[in-house]
Amino acid sequence: MSIKSIAAKLFAKHITKKIVNWSSKPVETQQRVFETLIASASETQFGKDHHFETISTPEAFRKNVPIRDYEALKPYIDQVVEGVPNILWPGKPLYFAKTSGTTSGAKYIPLTKASMPTHINAARNAILCYIAETGRSKFVDGKMIFLQGNPKLEEKNGIKLGRLSGIVAHFVPNYLQKNRLPSWETNCIDDWETKLNAVVNETISEDMTVFSGIPSWVQTYFEKLVENSGKPIGKLYKNLELFIYGGVNYEPYRSKFEQLIGRKIASIELYPASEGFFAFQDSQTEKGMLLQLDSGIFYEFIKAEEFYDENPQVYTIATVEVNVNYVMIISTNAGLWRYNLGDTVMFVNKNPYRLVVSGRIKHFTSAFGEHVIAKEVEESLQIASEQFPIEISEFTVAPQINPKEGLPYHEWFIEFNNKPKDLSQLAKAIDQALQQQNSYYKDLREGQMLQCLKITSLPKHSFAKHMESIGKLGGQNKVPRLSNDRKIAESLEQFKR
Repeated sequence: MSIKSIAAKLFAKHITKKIVNWSSKPVETQQRVFETLIASASETQFGKDHHFETISTPEAFRKNVPIRDYEALKPYIDQVVEGVPNILWPGKPLYFAKTSGTTSGAKYIPLTKASMPTHINAARNAILCYIAETGRSKFVDGKMIFLQGNPKLEEKNGIKLGRLSGIVAHFVPNYLQKNRLPSWETNCIDDWETKLNAVVNETISEDMTVFSGIPSWVQTYFEKLVENSGKPIGKLYKNLELFIYGGVNYEPYRSKFEQLIGRKIASIELYPASEGFFAFQDSQTEKGMLLQLDSGIFYEFIKAEEFYDENPQVYTIATVEVNVNYVMIISTNAGLWRYNLGDTVMFVNKNPYRLVVSGRIKHFTSAFGEHVIAKEVEESLQIASEQFPIEISEFTVAPQINPKEGLPYHEWFIEFNNKPKDLSQLAKAIDQALQQQNSYYKDLREGQMLQCLKITSLPKHSFAKHMESIGKLGGQNKVPRLSNDRKIAESLEQFKR
């Protein structure tokens, strides 16, 4: 065992003790974070506008500060972007994470001196928890890859900006620099296809032990490796141990990954975003990801079904329940105050607080009042796939409100790696599983308001072509699992068999 491997085990033991300490005192931990946030920002423009000096409790915080999304917070953020200090957080941000466009153009999410370390430490701690639980640390001696965005940064009014994954690349610890692939030059390639080929060339002969990235893009990379080497990934990289991912559910991809690798490998799920690193999988045996209660973020939750009510009830970590779909509201040490991230989560455990990402409050299908969320379609597909020998590359669901004949239905656009002989039988299995997941959908089906869902099979690379057509091919971009309209469906229809 190498010195690095031994050191990793010792460090993992140290860090996990700290994690157990704060996670075993969740309410106290969140109260401490809350008080620190309010005190730190009391002299900022936002703090003065919302009378932070009078706030001592979450209840007072709620009365003084309304929930906002990016568009509502934008007047403050615009001042920060212009270089004005002390607006949302003391001083100026270190960076802006530039994310996808909205109705007002690109979003600029501030990253501060206080918030930046939480992004780095959470990713590190996820790996350390794996080492502490399994005792396996030899993989730290091999090469590791993270399929990420371009690390080249622009500058706006003296503040650097770029994609979050590109910014994070500047903070890779020195002890991992020699293990890290691809090279800086390859990471700087903008064109996805060119970058992918360069990554393959750089890694095909290395001792790769860890892969990380969005599952759909890592799958494309694996397929290219298999094509170029003529070997399964597991034989090409005999010491491959770990796949680290985030952004989407891994389950629809798992069987294809195992086929490409030729064996099972361990995986770690992360829940990072430009706005904060919220959770990571801390155990290989327990469901869900550990909510980061000690990372400069104060959490509030609103039941998704009540979110658009005039005065919905707000829950803290002390009052949430398991198996309830919540919209997550965050206040952070980057200056985002009662910020609606748009994500929905569901707690699966409260000792400690572990959750799963259930979807997006805007990414749902409810054209008929069914309120179907991403977690439900993913689980329905997983249940159905156990009955059929299928492998799926990618999928999305949209409502068909005005069919040429018959009742309305949900249309599932699926890119198969191996298409089943009878799509109608697969559709029935998914439909039945979805009825079990969602009572509203079941009522609509039994009330003959909807007919059985229909599957539209798409040729290979259809989703990649769609993403390319909207300028979001590669990197950390992903296709929404659900839509409440047919914009994505109309784009995909051009690729139908």
